[in-house]
Amino acid sequence: MSIDSVYVPGEIPQTYLAQGHTQREDSPGTKKSWAPAPEPLPVPVMDNHTHLDFGVPGAGTAAAALDAAQAAGVRGAVQVGTDLESSREAVRLAEEEPRLLAAVAIHPNDAPELAAAGTLDSALEEIGALAARPRVRAVGETGLDYFRTGPEGMDAQQYSFRRHIGIARRAGVAVQIHDRDAHDDVVRILKEEPLPPAVVFHCFSGDAGLARICNENGWYMSFAGTVTFRNAQGIRDALAIADPSLILVETDAPFLTPHPFRGRNNASYMIPYTVRAMAEIRNADLAEICTSIAANTSAVYGSWD
Repeated sequence: MSIDSVYVPGEIPQTYLAQGHTQREDSPGTKKSWAPAPEPLPVPVMDNHTHLDFGVPGAGTAAAALDAAQAAGVRGAVQVGTDLESSREAVRLAEEEPRLLAAVAIHPNDAPELAAAGTLDSALEEIGALAARPRVRAVGETGLDYFRTGPEGMDAQQYSFRRHIGIARRAGVAVQIHDRDAHDDVVRILKEEPLPPAVVFHCFSGDAGLARICNENGWYMSFAGTVTFRNAQGIRDALAIADPSLILVETDAPFLTPHPFRGRNNASYMIPYTVRAMAEIRNADLAEICTSIAANTSAVYGSWD
């Protein structure tokens, strides 16, 4: 997908609609407008997990999306791959746009199908080659997803996860973990494998118990718009006790739009809604939590410059 065909909030929402764009029923959001731009954060942060190649086609450019984010106090992002095509595109985007870094991986839900076709190992070899590129600072999203993959796919997912951990370790970059309904096995594998420099639980979905395990092991917890959802008290409990030096923030855009805008497409410019909720949950000063998140993000991914 071209850098000129990724989505962007742009002028929110009138310009987008005035250009004649409509949103398909199968798009991540169901409302034909973007949420209003939030008040900018007092200290800039990074969106450490986004998908600029998903969303509404034809609505703008990656540069414009990042311009909108920057105006809201989000000065960059990690563009994340989920298969070979999107991983290649993540690298290309990061090499063209200085406000982006890249993460590359085969999504756990794809691992069983590739294994059955006999192509998983060759795909992983290419992920390893991509991970060596200078603008790639993470291997992910990888991990385990038992929500969409049944018992017959678990072995392939676990094999792929272990291989991704090894790729990240050899490349000297972080591993970004997709963990859905698989907390116990994710933790077990992390404790069994030699680990890369940083472990990030992308879109942290655990409770206080998993947060304690992360605190004990120095694993980062990246919180998304889910922390604002009414039915996500367990995630808020986790955030409340998370070691402040291990807290990150993300959008997982165009998914997981924070309350009260669920149903609309998410984008990096909406990070302030999530960060303000995080500050409230932790009873923390907004500028202080922004400063901490920014430092933690740099510790994981290095410099964007």
